[in-house]
Amino acid sequence: MERYEINKYYNGFRDKLLELNKAIDINNLKKEVKDLLKLTIAPNFYNEISSAQKTLKKIKDNNGIIKIYDEIYRLIDELEIYIQMLDEGENVLETIKKEIHLISSKLDKFEIMMLLSKEYDNYDAIVELHPGAGGTEAQDWAEMLFRMYNRYAEQKGFKVSVTDYQDGEEAGLKSVTFVVSGEKAYGYLKGEQGVHRLVRISPFDSNARRHTSFCACSVTPKIEGEIDIEIHSDDIRIDTYRSSGAGGQHVNTTDSAVRITHLRTGIVVSCQNERSQIQNKEVALNILKSKLYQMELEEQEKLISKMSDNIVNSFGSQIRSYVFHPYSMVKDHRTNFETGNSEAVMDGDIDGFINAYLISEYNSR
Repeated sequence: MERYEINKYYNGFRDKLLELNKAIDINNLKKEVKDLLKLTIAPNFYNEISSAQKTLKKIKDNNGIIKIYDEIYRLIDELEIYIQMLDEGENVLETIKKEIHLISSKLDKFEIMMLLSKEYDNYDAIVELHPGAGGTEAQDWAEMLFRMYNRYAEQKGFKVSVTDYQDGEEAGLKSVTFVVSGEKAYGYLKGEQGVHRLVRISPFDSNARRHTSFCACSVTPKIEGEIDIEIHSDDIRIDTYRSSGAGGQHVNTTDSAVRITHLRTGIVVSCQNERSQIQNKEVALNILKSKLYQMELEEQEKLISKMSDNIVNSFGSQIRSYVFHPYSMVKDHRTNFETGNSEAVMDGDIDGFINAYLISEYNSR
C-alpha cells in the first residue's frame, strides 16, 4: 500500500465521520443522555411503566450510538499516530492495513445504523406476499420470495412467525402474511415493498419457454400497545372459516381462522395459525391496527412533502428484477444496485440491496 493511498483512506475516514456527526450532533446526543438520566432518578419515574421503558430505551439507543462514534474517532486518531510512526521509519505498514480495514468496516455499519433512525424503524415487520397474474408460475415465484426472506431472517438472527398462509393450486402459494421480529426489522425490510419481477425458464412449461412472473410485497411496521387507533365494531366485518395450512390440532377441524375487512379502507387481514378463533381475531386486529397506523403516517408525510416515488406497489412497475435466463442477474431499479449471483440472493443474501436503498433514501432527504 502506497503512502498516498494511506492518506486517501485517512482523509476519507475523517470526512465521513464529520458528515455523520453533522447528521447526529454527537455533543447534543451526549447532553440528551445526561438529561434523560436525570429523569430516571426522580421518585415517580416508574409510575408510568410505558413512559419509563421508552426513556430507558432512548438512553440505551443513544449510548449505543455514542459508544460506536467514540470508538471510530479513537481508531482514526490511532491511525494518525501509526502514519506518523511510518514516516519516522518504523515497520507498522501491516498494522496500518489492519486499522484501515477495521475502521472501514465499523464506519459502514455505523452509517447503516444512522440510516435506521426513523421513528418506526425499530419495530417488527409485517410482510405480505401476493403473486400476480400467471397462476402456478406466479404462485411458485411468491414461494421462492418467501423462502428468500426466511433465509435472510435466519442470517440476521430474526424470528419469522407466519400468521396466514394460503397454498397455491398446484405449487407455491396464493398469499402469505408473516411477521419478522428482531432489532430494526422494519427498518431493514421497508425497502422491500413493491413488485418483484422474475424472468426464467419455466419448470412448469413442457416446451421450456421463458416466463415472466410478478409478486407484490407489502411491508408494515408492527406496533403493538402504542397505537392510538380505535376500531368500532360497525367499521369492520369479521368472517370465520376453516384453516387450510399445516398447523396444530384445530387446523382443518373447526372454523377457527379469522378474516377481518375494514369497510372504510377496504383493508383485509387474516390469521389462521393460532389455536383458537379468539387468538386469531386478536392477532388479526393487531395487524389491522398496524396497517391503519401506517396509513396515517403516510398521510402525514404527504402533507409535509410530496410522496416519494421510490416505493411502487403496482404490477408493471417493479422495484427489482431477478433474471435467471438467458443470464444471471438481480437488479434494483431504484438504486441500480445489481449482482450476477442470483443464487446467493435467493438464499437470502440481500444486504447489498437493502443497504443501497437505505443510503439512497437518506441522500434523497
